[in-house]
Amino acid sequence: MAQKDTNPYLYSDSNKRYMTYDWYMKARFGGKTAKVSLDIGCTCPNLDGSRGHGGCIYCKSGSRSAVGDTMDEQWRTGVETACRKWTPVGFIPYLQSNTNTYGDPAVLRGFYDRAAAMEGAVMLDIATRADCLSDEILEILADTARKIPVMVELGLQTTDDGTAERINRCHTYAEFVDGYTRLKKIADGINAEFPDRPENEKYPPFRRFTIGVHLINGLPGETVDTMRQTARDVAALHPDMVKIHLAHVLSETELAALYQSGQYEPMTREEYVAVTCDQLEMLPGDTIIGRVTGDGMAEDLLAPQWSRRKTEVANEIDKELYRRGTWQGCRLEK
Repeated sequence: MAQKDTNPYLYSDSNKRYMTYDWYMKARFGGKTAKVSLDIGCTCPNLDGSRGHGGCIYCKSGSRSAVGDTMDEQWRTGVETACRKWTPVGFIPYLQSNTNTYGDPAVLRGFYDRAAAMEGAVMLDIATRADCLSDEILEILADTARKIPVMVELGLQTTDDGTAERINRCHTYAEFVDGYTRLKKIADGINAEFPDRPENEKYPPFRRFTIGVHLINGLPGETVDTMRQTARDVAALHPDMVKIHLAHVLSETELAALYQSGQYEPMTREEYVAVTCDQLEMLPGDTIIGRVTGDGMAEDLLAPQWSRRKTEVANEIDKELYRRGTWQGCRLEK
């Protein structure tokens, strides 16, 4: 009997013991969807001096996804690339570079409207920070969600304020929770206007306005207990989605300088797999897992080299959950 036939986790049609983003999006939209990254020229408050300078220590803040290309050109290129790989039923404009609720609200509204109106768009995805959610921006996000389903992804990385200071995050966990709570209130209001698809034993609710949270494992100074505590804290917030990343050492970053001087040691693959499985067990069973690993830009990646093999890492996570006999949410603290 195949592993998928004995999988105790509800929201899966494979051996995956957590809710993959791909599974969720196929369930929601009836087939494969593809993200198309769009750079609308935003900066960050820890880049421009309003909160700090230099950006997060792991980030190559000078790089842009499509410098010089218009939104239409970026969209066309992204759609063409996706169609060479798959046969998508729809596309998701992903405002990914830097902090995409940070700027002139009227200008941002125009970008959101243009992205939402792109041909084939079925949802708009906006990456930002929880300390960049003014009342005016929240109102604009609500208006946008009335036109098209919206996902807002919030970079958190860790709930430990000491780590946040070391990585130059330039906000506290309390500030994150304040922004998250205000955003969730807006999302709940929109979702009340657009009621959930009724739950059944196969699918979770499909909400109009969803919120994602990003975590990074292996940040400088963090222990396994710190990373587990971050998962517990985020589980208590019960976001719609969580993305779990690995700390990558990219060239020409402050983290690279720490690594090259021997002051920072990346996680081993075994360590990463173990703590990621711990976190999955602690997160709510109906939270989408947007990713369980990632890789840095190939030309810039210094370490860890094992992170280049994403499929192998994901497979090891599957094996470890199977070995443990556990699944997403099985150790959720009530």
